[in-house]
Amino acid sequence: MQRTARLLAVIAGLCASALSTQALAQKYPVRPVKVMVGFSAGGPVDVVARIIGDRLSNKLGQPFVVENRAGANGMIAAEGVARADADGYTMLACNSSTITLNKTLFKDVRYDPQGDFAPLTTVVSAPLVLVVNPENPKTADIKTVADLVAAAKAAPGALAYGSGGNGNLAHLAMELLGQKAGIKMIHVPYRGGSAAEVGILAQEVLAVFDPLSAVPLVKAGKLRALAVSSAERLPALPDVPTVAEAGYPGFDISFWVGFFMPKATPAPILETLHREIVTAAKDPAVAEKLGSQGVVSVLGPADYAAKIAKETKELAEVVAAANIKAE
Repeated sequence: MQRTARLLAVIAGLCASALSTQALAQKYPVRPVKVMVGFSAGGPVDVVARIIGDRLSNKLGQPFVVENRAGANGMIAAEGVARADADGYTMLACNSSTITLNKTLFKDVRYDPQGDFAPLTTVVSAPLVLVVNPENPKTADIKTVADLVAAAKAAPGALAYGSGGNGNLAHLAMELLGQKAGIKMIHVPYRGGSAAEVGILAQEVLAVFDPLSAVPLVKAGKLRALAVSSAERLPALPDVPTVAEAGYPGFDISFWVGFFMPKATPAPILETLHREIVTAAKDPAVAEKLGSQGVVSVLGPADYAAKIAKETKELAEVVAAANIKAE
């Protein structure tokens, strides 16, 4: 009889827990949700956060309020979310560098990118475009990645490339290409991707892994695209191969924007948010708005976590091999 009573008590407890979990998911949210963005208003992360936040507000019936805490490459906002109550009312919107690069590049990182957060999903992914200036006499005949590699091998350590700064994703992309191709070029760090783009147009450097802002310049003939850094081709430049297709298998570096919650956030809330963010991103009207920031790309939490672990390891290896120091 005692054994039967204990068994019934366990079953009753499990049923109560299931009902409680279901009730939590049904009630959430009951008050505004804060969406922390570690970058200034108007930037890619902020734009994506506001587009998705508006959709979540309309669908879930509570405001998703964006709060910009810019600084330290997203670290201020990330630390704030890592220390927040795991009650479902504080969300992090950030870029890939905040999660996959900061801990490698900076000494004083007061959050664990893989230990403090529950990943929800990526929303957009933006590959980099490897470009040269067709009007520059030094690159007029460089039309493929193979041509660029051959030119670099013919003049070891003499050709210069630009990026948005030391430790910038474009910097790492070119260093990874150099490591895979066995070439060495001179790095010229600019203060931001826009400045690097100006640098290649002014013929100060020979090549740049440019953000998607390069696409109109490529289509206008001002820049020549040699390859894109992602595993798949860019729909806006369908005839431009990936770096992997150009002869370097496994090359895959993209700038992405995604969402996270504090690690101990209840599973029903995580499931609700993941489902609603993915549904929003796939809606044609929302996807059209997101298209200005990259290609819509959503992942399940497990795949997202695996992506983060893989990129963190690979980028740390690039940083170590090139002895890259943050500015």
